[in-house]
Amino acid sequence: MERRRRVAVLALVLLLLSACHGRREFSVKNHDQSLIYDHTLAKTIVEYASAVYMTDLTALYTWTCSRCNDLTQDFEMRSLIVDVENCLQAFVGVDHNLNAIIVAIRGTQENSVQNWIKDLVWKQLDLSYPDMPNAKVHSGFFSSYNNTILRLAITSAVHKARKTYGDIGVIVTGHSMGGAMAAFCALDLAVSTQDPMFHKYIQCPDS
Repeated sequence: MERRRRVAVLALVLLLLSACHGRREFSVKNHDQSLIYDHTLAKTIVEYASAVYMTDLTALYTWTCSRCNDLTQDFEMRSLIVDVENCLQAFVGVDHNLNAIIVAIRGTQENSVQNWIKDLVWKQLDLSYPDMPNAKVHSGFFSSYNNTILRLAITSAVHKARKTYGDIGVIVTGHSMGGAMAAFCALDLAVSTQDPMFHKYIQCPDS
């Protein structure tokens, strides 16, 4: 049962990674449950999810950090967001190879009391988004995205980037707690833009 659940989760992640992007091919063969996906795209997105953990903010902002290379070398940083009070970090920029805006949100910091408290506030909260009756979410993760500077800073940076580069796609990525906030962020951006062609990619790798 656990194996089936993991396969279902993997399939959902790969679907979200590949949906709506003309240059990315995705197909599912139901008869043998095999998946075809773009490994380079997946690895690139994971590299962004890894880079957002860097603590050297100068190297991160100038994209010269030890994790700011390989498949993400041509990234253009637009906004580095640091919420010291809540121990949260994210960045928004443009990947010119993918022709997409990248939003990366950091997950739990090992020594952050604030992060661990939010992780443990698991009580379900009613979600008040359009066309989502009876939806509930993890209140700690939801609060970390919506009741801190993250939401306004990220949405503002994304809208400014789209004014500069046009209505290009947006890739939202994060690991662990950052993956949960990435899901809220992608939903929030989709609703706020009201753009039916808005491209949403979510990568939430296991720790």
